[in-house]
Amino acid sequence: MVIPIMYQVPRKTYRDFHSDLYPDTASCRTELTAAEWMNGCNMAVPKMSLDPAKRDLGDAPVVPRLGPKPFSSNAADVTFDKVFAVPVAPGSQENLSNTKSETPVTHETDSTSPSATKPDRIVEIEIKKTTTETDNNENNGLQKSLSTSERRKSSLDDEDSSEKIFEQNHSESSENSTEGDDKAESELRRFSPARNSIAERRRLYELHSKSTTEERAQSPVPLRRELSKVDSTKSGSIDIKRTSVPEGKLLEEKRRNLPAKEVCDNGSAAAIKKSATETAITTSTKRTSTVFGKVSKFRHLKGTPGHKSTHIENLRNLSRQIPGECNGFTANHERVAVPLSGPGGKIAIFELSKPGRLPDGVIPSLVNGNNIMDFQWDPFDAKRLAVACDDGMVKFWRIPEGGLSEPTNTPEQELNSHLDKIYFIRFHPLAQDILLTASYDMTIKLWHIPTMEEKCVLTGHTDQIFDFSWSPCGKYGATVSKDGKIRIYNPRKSETPIREGNGPVGTRGARIVWALDGQYIVCTGFDKVSERQISVYKADSLNAPLNTASLDVSPSILIPFYDEDSSTLFVTGKGDSTIYCYEITDEEPYICPLSHHRCTSLHQGLSFLTKNHCDVASVEFCKAYRLTNTTIEPLSFTVPRIKSELFQDDLFPPTRVTWLPTMTAEEWFLSNDKKPKKISLQPEGMDTLSSIQPVVSQTKRTENVTTSNDNFTNKFESDRIKQKEIQKSVSARMEYNTKLEQDDMEGVDETEWQD
Repeated sequence: MVIPIMYQVPRKTYRDFHSDLYPDTASCRTELTAAEWMNGCNMAVPKMSLDPAKRDLGDAPVVPRLGPKPFSSNAADVTFDKVFAVPVAPGSQENLSNTKSETPVTHETDSTSPSATKPDRIVEIEIKKTTTETDNNENNGLQKSLSTSERRKSSLDDEDSSEKIFEQNHSESSENSTEGDDKAESELRRFSPARNSIAERRRLYELHSKSTTEERAQSPVPLRRELSKVDSTKSGSIDIKRTSVPEGKLLEEKRRNLPAKEVCDNGSAAAIKKSATETAITTSTKRTSTVFGKVSKFRHLKGTPGHKSTHIENLRNLSRQIPGECNGFTANHERVAVPLSGPGGKIAIFELSKPGRLPDGVIPSLVNGNNIMDFQWDPFDAKRLAVACDDGMVKFWRIPEGGLSEPTNTPEQELNSHLDKIYFIRFHPLAQDILLTASYDMTIKLWHIPTMEEKCVLTGHTDQIFDFSWSPCGKYGATVSKDGKIRIYNPRKSETPIREGNGPVGTRGARIVWALDGQYIVCTGFDKVSERQISVYKADSLNAPLNTASLDVSPSILIPFYDEDSSTLFVTGKGDSTIYCYEITDEEPYICPLSHHRCTSLHQGLSFLTKNHCDVASVEFCKAYRLTNTTIEPLSFTVPRIKSELFQDDLFPPTRVTWLPTMTAEEWFLSNDKKPKKISLQPEGMDTLSSIQPVVSQTKRTENVTTSNDNFTNKFESDRIKQKEIQKSVSARMEYNTKLEQDDMEGVDETEWQD
């Protein structure tokens, strides 16, 4: 839709031409030909005045260009209300005749009439076909060309038909006809050549815009079209009627229109009503899967920031130059690491046990000497931090007890991993002292940290490597790169990928993570128009994504975190204020949206803690720390439950121990795989919800459900039984006490009652 916008300069009068606002401008005509210009002749474009009185054409109408063919079967039946209709030149006789003939029809079809507000109002359009040749032309999408005499005759027939309709419903729409006459007069004045005032044009334009808006805002009247066959000798015409048809009459009419066999077979009123309902216009209903689909237990998860007393405030000089492959913020249960701006590659370490406002001055930090490419905490040692630099070096820092007291530039170990820059580094999730590095030389290397020995080299990438993720079992690794490919490796058996498929087509960046016990892969990235997307793949088949969810258009990369116990995926980007939450399932639609958490400010990073640091007594299933421009805030994700004093064993299954090493580096390189241990998060002395939850008997319910659904009385009886069962289940959860308050009161002595 194109909406014209008028900018007007306020003046005292609008009747005269204001030459100070409209100087002479270059016209669209020139006397210079192409041959003269090629011969070196130059000539200025003549000026023209914008004064309507001085124009060459004066008030002559502009003849419109031919547009698409109108939808009407009659070439003379062209109005401004029909889509793709070519308007007639203003002021012509044909336009005036069409306006007169169509004005009553507009009155009849106006939804603002009193009769149009009834729900059983139906508009019947009976189209009578003229000849077999006309039918064939209409089927082929062609229109028959009419001569001038035939067109004039058709116009007169339409006018007579419109007058008959108008006379038939004159008693019901007299008020609307008066309004229609005013509208017709306004249309005539609109195209009259005598209307030159700008103020009048503006007023008529506003009135026309207002009437158009009101007509569009009204609810449409349902239409029912019936094709009636007549002899070819009769002239074609279109009759538009508005009748009030009650429901019983409509059913009887539908019964007469049904074939004889169908009426005999389905003679009941229910069958006739069903047939009438099928022919009527139906409204869109909700899908069955939406109404009766699976409801996640984490559907209404809630994100709650920690109290201000737990915040670390007054952060300064945060770095904005961290590469896109780096998350830019990492935390464990003891401390957090934040990159600082400036030369030297500084990383500040803040103790979570010392919240509050940071003092002004120099912040104690780790000075790496080169630009930082990535950094990550050791998952099994909360005091060791690995930092990758742009010179191909990886430095291991040991944080002293109590945190840093001053800047230091002496790392515990240094690893010369690559000759080029490093994209990212990853620790092994199960084996201790194994580090993975990915470099600009398109290789991925696995290192044994104690001996600084290179164990494996993975190849096969042809472009920038965006991310690497270990599988939950620790055997496989998945990568996503700029060439739009997802690759799966088995590092101990092959240097090349064992499986390969198409990933995100965008080149801005991507992330990858395993889900559902390593059976699925979730990849975040961009499409061709830079729209952020989340895709789910089957790990054993990377041909095409099972489902893709689109979010929005933003330059920041979606950084995912997957909680395997709840199968919840948290995604957010640097500079976002919303943490998007989804549940990953092994059945369609594979990506189920949950309640997203919207923060009060923008964040620069988000880092989640391990499962053993969640407060399960408060039904907290995930805990994270959020980095903003000036603060570090804890963030808790909980599920609302009524009996929160019980351990919600349906939300907290036995979890894998990921904060302790499952095997050593030597055992993993020798393929001596071990499964991680699983423990219960149930606190001591806390009962489980399933142990005290009453078992609802299903006998009465099944007996009543077996009754016929067609019986209207049994339906209400089953509803009452369901209501009683709900009341019993609620009463079983609540403490039942029949003791009265006056039972604890002490009465007076019996002698007090004697006179």
